[in-house]
Amino acid sequence: MVRALGLPFDPIERAGETWEQRFGPASAMRAATSVFRVQQILLARFDEVLRPHGLTFARYEVLVLLTFSRTGRLPLKVIGSRLMVHPTSVTNAIDRLVAAGFVDRRPNPADGRGVLAGITDRGRAVVDVATDQLMALDFGLGDLPEAEQATLFELLKRVRIGAGDVADRLASRDPAPSAEG
Repeated sequence: MVRALGLPFDPIERAGETWEQRFGPASAMRAATSVFRVQQILLARFDEVLRPHGLTFARYEVLVLLTFSRTGRLPLKVIGSRLMVHPTSVTNAIDRLVAAGFVDRRPNPADGRGVLAGITDRGRAVVDVATDQLMALDFGLGDLPEAEQATLFELLKRVRIGAGDVADRLASRDPAPSAEG
């Protein structure tokens, strides 16, 4: 768990001051370092909510993705692609979700070597409870008003587009494709 440091100064700001003296402009370094620190804080908050349900955030994301699909089933390779994770990570998450009774696995009739993961009733129930708890936490961003949350999303989306995470031509479309789409 990421512990609150409670320092009387902001270490990222302090590093920025030293950076400017030694290397030059520090805006990008301060912003990037802040993103990493916020990621640590958010994951710690999510883990606190999800741990009692036997979930990590990665496993929760798999369950949510399965609930978004029309049939509640997706090929493992689609899960990996949509969540942008390595196939080994998907297999590990599915193995643990199967062991917990949240997901079942069966051969993919459309692909002789592929596997389909499907959410179980127990998995749907845990997603509902965990989602309610994460929403009550405002996904860890309750210190920001909703308008600022939207602005933050748009700013970070521009970074993602610049990195090729999302095709620039698709970035302006509002609706996300369905899980099968």
